[in-house]
Amino acid sequence: MKHPDADKALSSRRLFLGTGAALAATSVLGGTSAAQVPAPTDAAATPAPGLNRKRRLGPLEVSPMGLGCMSGSAFFYPLPGKARMISVIRQAHERGVTLFDTAELYGPFTNEELVGEAIQPFRKNIVLASKFGFAYDGNQSIGADSRPATIRRAVDGSLRRLRTDYIDLLYQHRVDPKVPIEDVAGTVRDLIGEGKVRAFGMSEPGLETLRRAHAVQPVAAVQNEYSVLERGPERGALAVCRELGIGLVPWAPLARGFTTGHFGIGTRFLPGDYRGGLPRMFPDSMPANLHVVALLERWGVAKQATPAQVSLAWLLAQGTDIVPIPGSTDPWHLIENLGGVEVSFTAEELVRFRGELEAIPIVGPRGSPQSMAQNGVEAPPKR
Repeated sequence: MKHPDADKALSSRRLFLGTGAALAATSVLGGTSAAQVPAPTDAAATPAPGLNRKRRLGPLEVSPMGLGCMSGSAFFYPLPGKARMISVIRQAHERGVTLFDTAELYGPFTNEELVGEAIQPFRKNIVLASKFGFAYDGNQSIGADSRPATIRRAVDGSLRRLRTDYIDLLYQHRVDPKVPIEDVAGTVRDLIGEGKVRAFGMSEPGLETLRRAHAVQPVAAVQNEYSVLERGPERGALAVCRELGIGLVPWAPLARGFTTGHFGIGTRFLPGDYRGGLPRMFPDSMPANLHVVALLERWGVAKQATPAQVSLAWLLAQGTDIVPIPGSTDPWHLIENLGGVEVSFTAEELVRFRGELEAIPIVGPRGSPQSMAQNGVEAPPKR
């Protein structure tokens, strides 16, 4: 079943793509800023019913899909502008989203400020997630830093920018290869005892480091990249999370927009857009990887859903301990994404979809060499 507004979302998102056309499309991700495009007047009119089916991340109850807020301030261009992103965040809440994800790294710092302003009217009614784990020289990240004093400074800064006195879910953004994870988890445990944090999360940790952290302070959620294009968590992380009772929060659940059907052969990104440096979006990788989009298109026809909705529905169907956080800076894209909670698969369909998906070779690593080096890191032993 598709969301009532899915037709509008589909026409807004896929102006140049029809079934099968993904393999020949050309686009330029530039020009008019999203901030210059008027938002639909009825974008907050109808809550998505499926968002009432709550899921749990440790002690936290959340909507089955959250909102990643990063693209409101960083990495993907053009940026939407503050007013528009605040509007999208508030519309997400009106539609039933209760999990909102940010980090001090996004901007840096400016995304937390934006999110803090946006959520003020309903702060007590949501789960707010943010992240620590880097050192800065002014507004420039200069590497991993999860020393206890740095964590405390980061949390105090995040609380100030977010206009709140507690963070519901505090993630270590990446494992620091110089700091024992026992020191990190112990510091977060103390912050929980002080009432500044409610639950501990980790992003892209090494699996032994995850186990060690969980032994000091139970980990509520692991945030790893997971999508139909990137199924790395199925090679160990998901099993460990389930063994320990940890929820999985897929970041980039739409493969940074790739599985929406919005990109095609000839797509060019604006200077500075992070996606331009991703090997899976290079010109020599795009033709092969677009077969995944074609698969989503075919299933979308049968499900009366968009590729984005099929992509998100597939993730949700992998288990009730999975809570994707797709990002959006556009009201119609938000509506489209949330419609994914209304799309379902039978057990037989999941088997068939999996077989068709695994028959498609994915070309290229999921990230740049620099970003890949930060994933799966194991922390040093405690001396």
